[in-house]
Amino acid sequence: MLRVVSKLENFAILRCMNQPYDRPTRPTQPDSRTPLNHESADPFSAGRPVRRRTSPRLLRRVRWPAILFLLTCLSTFWVGVTNWQPVQALFVCTEQGNLTYVRQLFLNHWQQGLTYMGCVLAILVLHELGHFVMTLIYRIPATMPIFLPFPFNPIGTLGAVIGMNGFEANRKQIFDIGIAGPLAGLFVAIPLAWIGASRLDLSIPPAGGLSFQCPLFLDWLIERLNVSGYNGSSISPSQMNPFFSAAWVGCLVTGLNMIPVGQLDGGHITYALFGQRAHFLARALIVGAIASMVYFGHMVLLLMVILVVLVGTDHPPTANDRMPLGWFRYGLGLLSLSIPILLFPPMVFELPT
Repeated sequence: MLRVVSKLENFAILRCMNQPYDRPTRPTQPDSRTPLNHESADPFSAGRPVRRRTSPRLLRRVRWPAILFLLTCLSTFWVGVTNWQPVQALFVCTEQGNLTYVRQLFLNHWQQGLTYMGCVLAILVLHELGHFVMTLIYRIPATMPIFLPFPFNPIGTLGAVIGMNGFEANRKQIFDIGIAGPLAGLFVAIPLAWIGASRLDLSIPPAGGLSFQCPLFLDWLIERLNVSGYNGSSISPSQMNPFFSAAWVGCLVTGLNMIPVGQLDGGHITYALFGQRAHFLARALIVGAIASMVYFGHMVLLLMVILVVLVGTDHPPTANDRMPLGWFRYGLGLLSLSIPILLFPPMVFELPT
């Protein structure tokens, strides 16, 4: 639903990023220590096709990222104002033939909309900055964060994406870039989850056409805080508050991106950990996801699966797959594999029966 487009380095971005950089390079002698899977950026150093370095001018475009960021602010504000039921609000306006209902929503819930907007964007911005800062540190060409507004779903966004020329990053750098985003986003999402769960009022009667399924982490947190009235499954939009809603989005974004498939964050991490053996895990997960959707008839994540299949379930090789990770990164990577289990709600939304 949302952050699927995020780490998928889509075809348009990759095509733009692979444009030749016509700054002249100086001939150098090949290094005998260069790994077998390394391809030099210097066309004089080897007699085979090379990947050319990306021009920063092609990547640091600010206008469209800025426009999309502002549109994402508006779409998340709108969703917060409508109590996370934007489509229902549009239906009411259509039936009434005027915008009176929308005006009432803005007058009554503008503070809720601003709070939700600020919390969600804080999570998304920190997540993307985690990736972006690491690309700056390692001097890996990357685009500015591109936010994706979507005012017609219950969360107001499809996440964000950063295009990156990953072929210039080695194994350790890919690991650091991949894991930096989720860790940075969770730095905000976890405190917001605590604040939001402590303010839940489940005595309000459920209303709305769907409910938000809680992942294991939020389920545990609600029980830990002894929130009365929780049925152990899902929460209606009428019972949500902006802090809990933003935390739920943060869990969904992080858990979804940490699924070890393709060029999602989890795909970067598992490839750094296991190399090409990670491909078998990614393919098995896609097959399992398709089988689950067919069996349960739940197609919320169909778009994500289609995009992953189109872009590719297999992670491409890095500039140096033999670069050692070290025990700390390896242990952190193994520990991070639990993130999608704890934070990703399998059905995402529950429809009324």
